[in-house]
Amino acid sequence: MPMRTRSAVPEMTWVAAVARLRARREPGVLVTVATVRGHAPRKAGAKLVVGREHTWGSIGGGNIEAVAIDRARELLAPGAEPELMEFALNDKVTNRHGVQCCGGTVTVLLEPLPVVPAVAIFGVGHVGWELARILARHELDLHLIDTRPDQLAEDRLGVLADAVAQVHVHHTPLLPEEVLAELPPGTHVLIMTHDHAEDAALCDAALRLPELGSIGLIGSSAKWARFRQRLATEGGHDAAAIDRITTPIGLPEITGKEPAVIAVSVAADLLRAFDNDRRADSRVAGM
Repeated sequence: MPMRTRSAVPEMTWVAAVARLRARREPGVLVTVATVRGHAPRKAGAKLVVGREHTWGSIGGGNIEAVAIDRARELLAPGAEPELMEFALNDKVTNRHGVQCCGGTVTVLLEPLPVVPAVAIFGVGHVGWELARILARHELDLHLIDTRPDQLAEDRLGVLADAVAQVHVHHTPLLPEEVLAELPPGTHVLIMTHDHAEDAALCDAALRLPELGSIGLIGSSAKWARFRQRLATEGGHDAAAIDRITTPIGLPEITGKEPAVIAVSVAADLLRAFDNDRRADSRVAGM
């Protein structure tokens, strides 16, 4: 029976493995047996998911799987493109991990699973709702958090039913800042609740999580002046840490006050941040 190359992790379907990687914002590669001619360990359609440390599923074990895993891990770098690999399974072909002599030929498709951006909107009021509508049209993970159940009512969020994004709704009646610790690394956070005390608590909690992405706060310069002082004196944050918070949010050249206008401005600035993240990841991968 062919050897299977895998790490010792709980079994799960390839669909669940892809979802796990996405939820953790970890890169992966989906490996699929695309074509089979003659005898081979697995039929076309067999799948294997490869992460940085673990694998799930199998495309037949042995040399095919070991070589595919090696190449898949090379494709974890940002910007990698899908590619095909062909294997001749006979005793005349010696591959990196030995010989497989089933007698057939197998083509394997490797598809990188990119890490999609993640955004958390704390406060789904007029601006938050408009912003959610825009961001939902993009390939990302969108977290909507509010202490008020009516803001997250099914009929109100019905406009997101055909979302491209994966939308995660969090009703947090008491401590919305607890959601921050549950967000995946790199999540961009936007704080725009109905309550300034809630905003202040979220700012303080967000600054204590260096793994988060950008932190944006909606509000006036007077509001920020009060928050900045409070974060320094009561929160114990130094100036460099407090400067992680951006306020006002959005593109400065867009000055309209209507919720839809603010939402467009904030969304445009986020898209720019996503591009910056991708470029930074590519530079790191190329080092």
